[in-house]
Amino acid sequence: MRLFFVIPLLLSSTVTSQQIWDIWQTTWDRSKLFTSLKPSSPINFVSPSVIGSADIVVDDSSTFQTVAGFGGSLTDSSALLLNNLKSTNSANYWNLLYYLFDTTDGANAAGLSYVRVPLGASDFSAGAYSFDDVNGDNSFNNFNINAAPSYLFLVLQDILAVNNRIKVHVLPWSPPAWMKSGGNINGGSLKSSLVTTYATYLLKCLQGFQSKGIPLYAISIQNEPQNSNPTYPTSTYTAAKEAQVGIALRSLMDNNGFGSVRLIGYDHNWDGAGSYAIQLMQAAPNAFAGVAFHCYGGSVGAQDTFHSQFPNKEIYFTECSGTIGSDWWSDIKWYMDNIFIGSVQHNSMSGLMWNIALDGNGNPKYPGTDSCGGPGCRAIVQVNSAGTWSVNQEFYSMSQASKAIIPKDAGGPYGQRIGVSVGGSLNWALRVNAFVTERTNSADWLRYSLVVLNWDDNASTSWNPTPVQTTIEFRGMQATYTFPVGVTTLWWFAPRTSFNATTAETSIGVMPQNIGGKNKQKAFGFHYLMNKFSNRFGRS
Repeated sequence: MRLFFVIPLLLSSTVTSQQIWDIWQTTWDRSKLFTSLKPSSPINFVSPSVIGSADIVVDDSSTFQTVAGFGGSLTDSSALLLNNLKSTNSANYWNLLYYLFDTTDGANAAGLSYVRVPLGASDFSAGAYSFDDVNGDNSFNNFNINAAPSYLFLVLQDILAVNNRIKVHVLPWSPPAWMKSGGNINGGSLKSSLVTTYATYLLKCLQGFQSKGIPLYAISIQNEPQNSNPTYPTSTYTAAKEAQVGIALRSLMDNNGFGSVRLIGYDHNWDGAGSYAIQLMQAAPNAFAGVAFHCYGGSVGAQDTFHSQFPNKEIYFTECSGTIGSDWWSDIKWYMDNIFIGSVQHNSMSGLMWNIALDGNGNPKYPGTDSCGGPGCRAIVQVNSAGTWSVNQEFYSMSQASKAIIPKDAGGPYGQRIGVSVGGSLNWALRVNAFVTERTNSADWLRYSLVVLNWDDNASTSWNPTPVQTTIEFRGMQATYTFPVGVTTLWWFAPRTSFNATTAETSIGVMPQNIGGKNKQKAFGFHYLMNKFSNRFGRS
């Protein structure tokens, strides 16, 4: 007997074939540190039953921003230490770069994909410099991209060799000293008479990086435009002056082959989201793709103040530094709550920490700077003079988030945030983001991922880390998993179209099959859902 089935007859068996095989985890007690877990049997999505103490509800009908990536800043100091590591122990150097930046599906690596690079000196440089320090050189006859230390470009090119899709975001800490009031690279502000000249200088910077074979994703006008510090390169701007530079630079970029490079404004603390950032967009709405935020003032919810005024503008989170000696688990909770889950929930397309690499004392720094005073700034990676390295809590936080959004397919798209909510009696115990990752082959199932912080540790009273038994609701089906105190990233695969659909059901048929035969789950027209699942997706 030969028949055609329609989708409704296969709904139960098809949806339950959605399984969680892939889990990455970092726990509060460090018993798991960005560890890949392989369950002995898959976690199945089955018909719903009683919800857990927490109930995660994934709504893939609600889609938000695509995430550009996670990472940090390749300062001169970071590049110096990494280059020294390469000279001292090349194998360790390349192991580190792959551990940080490799996006290969299934690799034991974070897949970081966003690097911020200062244009000229910062508070983590060996000394003061710009790319043209000749006073009054308005024609930039002396502009030289090689004023930057050679190791900066060498390390950046090595990172690109590991991940050729890395997003490079460049920005200055200061204009050249001769363009500023006071004539000093430390402190002061750009002379109003040199707005268009400075825009040309920034264009020359873009062209210089291009000449080094470095593809550019974005440029900002100024790092922290409301910070004037006389002990390292800084420069203050009003929103109006930054808008003037932005308008001039955007025109130059569009006319010189950089039309696809984003121009990002503000790049300073959350507490300016409702003032400076909004004023900047009002003054130059067509120049800037969006704005970027730092963590040193205000709170992450301020991103919503900006987003509500400019919902079509992009938001980036681009800087926060760890502090040497702070508590490991407390830091991870804060980072996840405010940056790697929090800022993304508040519409950020990125989550970046400050230096990628420093030594154990937070050095080397700009001579005489009071930046990162006190205990010092901790980097994502500690590089030691003996040719060894170790990663810090900043890495473990961002790696868990990054793993959820890196492409499933080589050259494929990054993850897009989707709707998620948490119910149940312990809903407060979990902080959750959800993502969907598209595929290069439209027939392949999409990847759905969760990043979950369980911070139910009772740290404010009596220390009692409590795992949370959780149900996960997805398209009318339910999986169950107990989240330990820590950060967990997991994913599963599902068809592009929800099986809750009704109008499309009759348009997708099943190939003829013999009811009495053993091969009851043959390929059907949608894309070989059943017997091709393992071949298409495997276990990464």
